[in-house]
Amino acid sequence: MKDMHIFERAVNGRRYRIAAQSVWDPARGRSVARQAVLGPATAAPVADLGATRTVGTRAVGDVGALIWVAEQLDLISHIDRACGHLGAQGGPSVGELAVAVAIQRACSPGPKRDLKEFLEGSVPRLSCLPASAFSGQAYHRVAQQVSEEQLEQAQIAIAKAAVARFDLSCDVLAFDTTNFDTHIATVTPGDLARRGHAKSKRRDLRVVGLGVLVSETGHVPLLYRTYAGNSSDQAVLDGCLDGLKSLHESLDEGEGRPQRAQRTVVRDGGFWSPQLELDLDVAGYYSLISLPLGHAAAEQALQMAAKRGAMKQLTGKLAHVRAARVRAKVGKLDRTLVVVESQELLKGQKRGIAVALRKAKTELSKLDRLVAAKRISRSSLEQRINKTLAREHLASFVVTGIGGTGKTPTLHWHVDAALRRHLEKTRLGRRVLCTDHHLWSTGRIVHAFRGQWNVEELFRRAKKGGVVPWGPSHQWADGSIRLHTFATVLGLMLVSLAKIALGTDASALAMMSSLAEIHATLVRTTTRGPGRRATVMLAPELTAQQRRAVRVFELDRWLPTLLSCMTSRPIHP
Repeated sequence: MKDMHIFERAVNGRRYRIAAQSVWDPARGRSVARQAVLGPATAAPVADLGATRTVGTRAVGDVGALIWVAEQLDLISHIDRACGHLGAQGGPSVGELAVAVAIQRACSPGPKRDLKEFLEGSVPRLSCLPASAFSGQAYHRVAQQVSEEQLEQAQIAIAKAAVARFDLSCDVLAFDTTNFDTHIATVTPGDLARRGHAKSKRRDLRVVGLGVLVSETGHVPLLYRTYAGNSSDQAVLDGCLDGLKSLHESLDEGEGRPQRAQRTVVRDGGFWSPQLELDLDVAGYYSLISLPLGHAAAEQALQMAAKRGAMKQLTGKLAHVRAARVRAKVGKLDRTLVVVESQELLKGQKRGIAVALRKAKTELSKLDRLVAAKRISRSSLEQRINKTLAREHLASFVVTGIGGTGKTPTLHWHVDAALRRHLEKTRLGRRVLCTDHHLWSTGRIVHAFRGQWNVEELFRRAKKGGVVPWGPSHQWADGSIRLHTFATVLGLMLVSLAKIALGTDASALAMMSSLAEIHATLVRTTTRGPGRRATVMLAPELTAQQRRAVRVFELDRWLPTLLSCMTSRPIHP
């Protein structure tokens, strides 16, 4: 992809802008050249503005920015080398298809049958092949040829290139999992789409799981796993260890480190397992996890933190955070436990408790009426009370008393305000962090765990309505689902790296919306002379941030008239 260059050529007395690239043809065993005409290089003819009309637009900014990032990483070459130069016969390679789908997911999410229309509606090009070569049929044929091992090798090569080019910090990686709904019929064969614990709460759909390891800065996914929707989260992380080891060995080699770097894996409480802790230690990784509050070690740490003066204010950027630290045994493991207090978490939990308490009071009042009417048995009453108070810590401060006989029970209940205040003081708004980084400061431990938010933010971008949504998915075979997920994660990486390159504090969605406004307006003009009417691409008015994007992502090579929108004023980052 780095071989693409743009030049001008005279044809029949007129000058045209040509894009050319050299690609390796494995069938012929040599490089072949591709060329595509971008348009006339001469100035637009003088025309009467009253005789012109707008006939459409062409994308420039968002597509051009992501293609620039892909060129910086030499993305297509890495994928093609890892996949053995597979591809459609006489058509795009697997790398070209994957990057095309990734950019489509980020700029204009839609089915693969719309890929041709999307590429035709964009001025920047990632390949000199015609847009008609990028069809849904070509994608599905190529997807069946690519193996999971080849995609993993491509991930490692791409991650190494991203870390080197954009100077990413990868000593601390955050890990988390999610899943996505599919509409695959139950009778359709496949190993990935399975009925499991869907994040969307839909029990009628088969889901596909995704586990991602994200860099500490920049929200950049470096390694991922696609897994069956009914698999456990712990098994997914355990399956990632081999790929993670290969990734870090590759990074150490690329960075020229004399000895292996210290790496840390951060995850939430759903991934706690003593065996997984040992596996991480054997693989050479430090562990940082948020323990489930019901764990015995977490209970002891919370009791310690509840003592007067135990919680200390941190310093620096974490001056608003209080934490308590203790070194203790977690089972047979020697660990440092840090109890962290979060006001934002506390407010969210209190809101959740208030909503759950209103529903519980309504249900308990209904049970009072059933008891008074002698229309409920004691066993049913106990079962319904346990179910009602199972949410949001309600059983901790809603006191119930059941008496009477099996057929005529009695019920007494009330909300204990003192127990509720004790719960808020000792448990709510607090997390218990567990790590084997005994030499790290408390502030460093807290800061590293906050990187877990990077994965959650990445998943929000991949959900419906996000920047690079995984669905709706129109794949029914495992190979197509696997390559579709690879392209989606690739799109998330391109957006994250574009945000780093632009150096903006805006959200990824706001950045992509601003880049999408850098588009060419197609105007058809007439000179009232012989010949076909000319179509001219007009550049838009640009904001200061958009002018900076033109310079950073070199968008003027695709639309030279963008330079006419640039000012001589210095643009500050």
